[in-house]
Amino acid sequence: MCRLFGLSSAPNRTHATFWLLDAPDSLSQQSRRDPDGTGLGYFAADGTPHIDKAPIAAYRDRTFAEDARQVQSATFLAHVRFASTGGLDPRNTHPFQQDGRLFAHNGVIEGLDQLDARLGDDRSLVGGDTDSERFFALITRETRQHDGDVTAGIERAAHWIARNLPVFALNLVLITPDELWALRYPATHELYVLERQAGGQYGSRHMDHSGSHGRMRVHSEHLADHPAVVVASERMDDNPHWRLMEPGELLHVGPALHTDRRVILPDPPSHQLTLDDLRPEAAASQKAA
Repeated sequence: MCRLFGLSSAPNRTHATFWLLDAPDSLSQQSRRDPDGTGLGYFAADGTPHIDKAPIAAYRDRTFAEDARQVQSATFLAHVRFASTGGLDPRNTHPFQQDGRLFAHNGVIEGLDQLDARLGDDRSLVGGDTDSERFFALITRETRQHDGDVTAGIERAAHWIARNLPVFALNLVLITPDELWALRYPATHELYVLERQAGGQYGSRHMDHSGSHGRMRVHSEHLADHPAVVVASERMDDNPHWRLMEPGELLHVGPALHTDRRVILPDPPSHQLTLDDLRPEAAASQKAA
């Protein structure tokens, strides 16, 4: 299953070190368990987005995925991909960038011809083959039509897809230089949020998060002194304040770490997909590790 991770320490820029594939896998398990892409998104001090990603399959090259990347930003987005739609290619690897925003998705959307028709000329925003980048393009289109209101853009795009297309999951994280959004929909995959005080639960420690499945590890000494909001596909440490987001919940973390959350999709999709409905490769990508 794809792994999502988002972090905001805005307005403070913090250093963080990311390992996007930390667990050893035996050679016999690589073809089943290793990621089809790893990616990290962040912003320079002037707001320029940066994406560091590769369509990694571990049997080909573990070096990129295992090497630690040390970067500074007020917001971060990391993703480990298990391909469901689109081949192993940089253009299909998360995160994606549109209009200066960065986006990653965990789930499956079908009916892509209908989604392309909905996008119209904005289909040009999509450089790859994935359902995820098309979902992002619809958010970008709706955000433009709502005068740059990203919250409205996510809500309108997610509502349209939930009503009109077959959906397995729409979990997402989207970041700008000083804001973060996360959506969990429906209840298919978990998504957790931690509003972390400076120093964590003990008040004096740096952040050192590691997912239980070893796909991602994040370390930041700066967060011994600064608060942050973290979103992840799984609890990444023993902090008791991790909260499982509700199905249909949209979380917005503002420039000063003010959080706003509400359920924007209280009902299940009109065409809810199950694992049995998916193509074998898509089903494999969505199973829990």
